Amino acid sequence: MTSSGYTLKKDERLYLKKQIGALFEDGKAFLAHPLRVQYLWVDDDGGAPVAVLFSVPKKRFKRAVKRNLLRRRMREAYRLNKVRLQAQVPEGRKLLLALVYIDKEVLPYSQIEKGLLKALDKAAATLSKNEIPRE
Repeated sequence: MTSSGYTLKKDERLYLKKQIGALFEDGKAFLAHPLRVQYLWVDDDGGAPVAVLFSVPKKRFKRAVKRNLLRRRMREAYRLNKVRLQAQVPEGRKLLLALVYIDKEVLPYSQIEKGLLKALDKAAATLSKNEIPRE
Protein backbone atom coordinates (compact mmCIF):
# COMPACT_ATOMS: atom_id res chain seq x y z
CA MET A 1 0.00 0.00 0.00
CA THR A 2 1.33 3.41 -0.91
CA SER A 3 1.67 6.16 1.64
CA SER A 4 -1.17 8.08 -0.06
CA GLY A 5 -3.61 5.40 1.20
CA TYR A 6 -2.97 6.46 4.78
CA THR A 7 -4.55 9.89 4.55
CA LEU A 8 -7.86 11.13 5.88
CA LYS A 9 -9.18 13.62 3.35
CA LYS A 10 -12.30 15.77 3.56
CA ASP A 11 -14.44 13.45 1.43
CA GLU A 12 -13.68 10.66 3.95
CA ARG A 13 -15.03 12.76 6.82
CA LEU A 14 -18.68 13.14 7.70
CA TYR A 15 -19.42 16.86 7.97
CA LEU A 16 -22.81 17.56 6.33
CA LYS A 17 -25.53 18.28 8.91
CA LYS A 18 -28.16 16.48 6.84
CA GLN A 19 -26.09 13.26 6.72
CA ILE A 20 -25.18 13.49 10.42
CA GLY A 21 -28.85 13.96 11.34
CA ALA A 22 -29.86 10.99 9.21
CA LEU A 23 -27.08 8.87 10.73
CA PHE A 24 -28.20 9.48 14.31
CA GLU A 25 -31.93 9.26 13.53
CA ASP A 26 -32.04 6.23 11.22
CA GLY A 27 -28.71 4.48 11.82
CA LYS A 28 -27.96 1.38 13.84
CA ALA A 29 -25.45 1.23 16.70
CA PHE A 30 -23.22 -1.21 18.53
CA LEU A 31 -20.55 -1.01 21.22
CA ALA A 32 -16.88 -1.82 20.87
CA HIS A 33 -15.37 -0.55 24.10
CA PRO A 34 -14.28 2.29 24.43
CA LEU A 35 -16.35 3.32 21.39
CA ARG A 36 -20.00 3.40 20.41
CA VAL A 37 -20.36 2.99 16.67
CA GLN A 38 -23.34 4.39 14.80
CA TYR A 39 -23.64 3.39 11.14
CA LEU A 40 -25.97 3.92 8.21
CA TRP A 41 -25.90 2.74 4.60
CA VAL A 42 -26.72 5.31 1.91
CA ASP A 43 -26.45 5.49 -1.88
CA ASP A 44 -22.99 6.46 -3.11
CA ASP A 45 -22.55 10.14 -3.93
CA GLY A 46 -19.23 9.71 -5.71
CA GLY A 47 -16.93 10.35 -2.75
CA ALA A 48 -15.09 7.90 -0.54
CA PRO A 49 -16.83 4.58 0.28
CA VAL A 50 -16.82 5.37 4.02
CA ALA A 51 -17.45 8.76 5.66
CA VAL A 52 -16.52 8.92 9.33
CA LEU A 53 -17.22 11.29 12.23
CA PHE A 54 -15.27 11.33 15.51
CA SER A 55 -16.93 12.55 18.70
CA VAL A 56 -15.94 12.91 22.34
CA PRO A 57 -18.80 14.18 24.55
CA LYS A 58 -18.27 17.40 26.47
CA LYS A 59 -20.41 15.92 29.24
CA ARG A 60 -17.67 13.39 30.09
CA PHE A 61 -14.60 15.54 29.35
CA LYS A 62 -15.01 19.20 30.26
CA ARG A 63 -11.56 20.24 29.10
CA ALA A 64 -11.10 20.70 25.36
CA VAL A 65 -7.49 19.53 25.67
CA LYS A 66 -8.61 16.04 26.68
CA ARG A 67 -11.37 15.90 24.05
CA ASN A 68 -8.91 16.93 21.35
CA LEU A 69 -6.37 14.35 22.53
CA LEU A 70 -8.93 11.55 22.36
CA ARG A 71 -10.18 12.67 18.93
CA ARG A 72 -6.60 12.75 17.62
CA ARG A 73 -6.00 9.23 18.92
CA MET A 74 -9.24 7.93 17.35
CA ARG A 75 -8.46 9.62 14.02
CA GLU A 76 -4.96 8.18 13.92
CA ALA A 77 -6.15 4.66 14.75
CA TYR A 78 -8.84 4.91 12.03
CA ARG A 79 -6.45 6.42 9.47
CA LEU A 80 -4.00 3.54 9.84
CA ASN A 81 -6.65 0.78 9.78
CA LYS A 82 -9.43 2.09 7.51
CA VAL A 83 -8.39 -0.19 4.64
CA ARG A 84 -9.97 -3.16 6.48
CA LEU A 85 -13.41 -1.65 6.03
CA GLN A 86 -13.15 0.35 2.81
CA ALA A 87 -12.16 -2.63 0.70
CA GLN A 88 -15.39 -4.45 1.61
CA VAL A 89 -17.91 -1.70 0.80
CA PRO A 90 -19.87 -2.68 -2.35
CA GLU A 91 -20.09 -0.49 -5.46
CA GLY A 92 -22.89 2.05 -5.43
CA ARG A 93 -23.18 2.15 -1.62
CA LYS A 94 -21.61 4.34 1.04
CA LEU A 95 -21.20 3.75 4.77
CA LEU A 96 -21.72 6.66 7.16
CA LEU A 97 -19.92 5.96 10.42
CA ALA A 98 -19.82 7.84 13.74
CA LEU A 99 -17.28 6.83 16.37
CA VAL A 100 -18.26 8.16 19.81
CA TYR A 101 -15.86 7.78 22.74
CA ILE A 102 -17.80 6.46 25.76
CA ASP A 103 -15.19 5.68 28.44
CA LYS A 104 -14.92 8.01 31.44
CA GLU A 105 -11.12 8.04 31.45
CA VAL A 106 -8.48 9.01 28.93
CA LEU A 107 -7.20 5.67 27.63
CA PRO A 108 -3.83 5.18 25.93
CA TYR A 109 -3.63 4.95 22.15
CA SER A 110 -3.11 1.17 22.21
CA GLN A 111 -6.46 0.55 23.95
CA ILE A 112 -8.29 2.98 21.68
CA GLU A 113 -6.79 1.28 18.63
CA LYS A 114 -7.80 -2.15 19.95
CA GLY A 115 -11.40 -0.95 20.41
CA LEU A 116 -11.41 0.64 16.97
CA LEU A 117 -10.16 -2.58 15.36
CA LYS A 118 -13.01 -4.45 17.10
CA ALA A 119 -15.43 -1.84 15.78
CA LEU A 120 -14.11 -2.12 12.21
CA ASP A 121 -14.33 -5.92 12.38
CA LYS A 122 -17.94 -5.73 13.60
CA ALA A 123 -18.80 -3.28 10.84
CA ALA A 124 -17.16 -5.59 8.30
CA ALA A 125 -19.19 -8.47 9.76
CA THR A 126 -22.39 -6.57 8.98
CA LEU A 127 -21.16 -6.48 5.39
CA SER A 128 -20.65 -10.22 5.30
CA LYS A 129 -24.12 -10.84 6.80
CA ASN A 130 -25.62 -8.85 3.92
CA GLU A 131 -27.15 -6.26 6.22
CA ILE A 132 -26.80 -3.73 3.44
CA PRO A 133 -30.31 -2.50 2.66
CA ARG A 134 -31.02 -1.84 -1.00
CA GLU A 135 -33.68 0.76 -1.63
